[in-house]
Amino acid sequence: MALSWIALALACATSGCGGVQIAEPIEASASETDAKPIAFADAQEVIYIPPPEPSIHPVMNFSYSGELTQGGYIRGLAPTGTTVVLLDGQEIPVGDDGLFFAAFDRDSAEELLLMAHGAIIVKKTLKIAPRKWNIQRVNVAKRGGGSSEAWWKKREPEWLAIKGAREKVTGSTGWQQDFVWPVKGRISGHFGRQRIYRGEPGSYHSGIDIAPGNGVPFVAPADGVVVLARTGFSLEGNIIIIDHGAGLNSAFLHASKLAVKEGQTVKQGDYIGNVGSTGRSTGPHLHWSLKWNDARLDPLLFTGPMN
Repeated sequence: MALSWIALALACATSGCGGVQIAEPIEASASETDAKPIAFADAQEVIYIPPPEPSIHPVMNFSYSGELTQGGYIRGLAPTGTTVVLLDGQEIPVGDDGLFFAAFDRDSAEELLLMAHGAIIVKKTLKIAPRKWNIQRVNVAKRGGGSSEAWWKKREPEWLAIKGAREKVTGSTGWQQDFVWPVKGRISGHFGRQRIYRGEPGSYHSGIDIAPGNGVPFVAPADGVVVLARTGFSLEGNIIIIDHGAGLNSAFLHASKLAVKEGQTVKQGDYIGNVGSTGRSTGPHLHWSLKWNDARLDPLLFTGPMN
């Protein structure tokens, strides 16, 4: 399990880097932990004074690291004694160890309030950097979607299956890891791009498209539990959704083959399927999207550039 972000947060505690604010644990030095002999001139024996117990200061502020930008995230440590963490009023699960995860939608506001309730109330305003998205304005009318009654009759069970899968709580801790690319290849579609049709916005691209070639295997980017593995969906084709815990999940669309089943636990790097062109797709590619609760996230911010 990669927890380097916690070490980074603690290392930055005294220097104030990366938005980290935390009281640094204070431990007794080597000289303090050894028993100290004290001899008295008129005594016949040496009296040993036991070493003092090391004292650890409680964490009094938020400590976090990550990508404070639209489509980004933070992994953090809440103040000692916190029972509830809120992000702009939305409750965030916090573990018994104080660890939590929060993320920022593609269209997030530039300021969000992070608040901890417990023995004390701690507030922190997060500055979320805006991004310049690839917006294309075209002088054509927006096409109507497949919203006929017959189409929705087929689509509704698929939509409900996806919605239900994303609401499952598995207890996975994959969200704590540094994510890896599920597959490497040409990036044919970036997160957040959008078309405006004669002033009417179309849907933005909710993930990243990777085109390594038809049939190429892809893997789990982090630990998790498979909460959906189905074939033949109208739009997604063959689809896999993995829950990484803390409300974070990955979806993989258009696969030619599924190599996992619902309920299966996977580890980072495990083979889970093959790239394809099923569903509504113009060519073989893997569409990988990340979602935290209702927020759409940019996978590139979790992996870094593809080497």
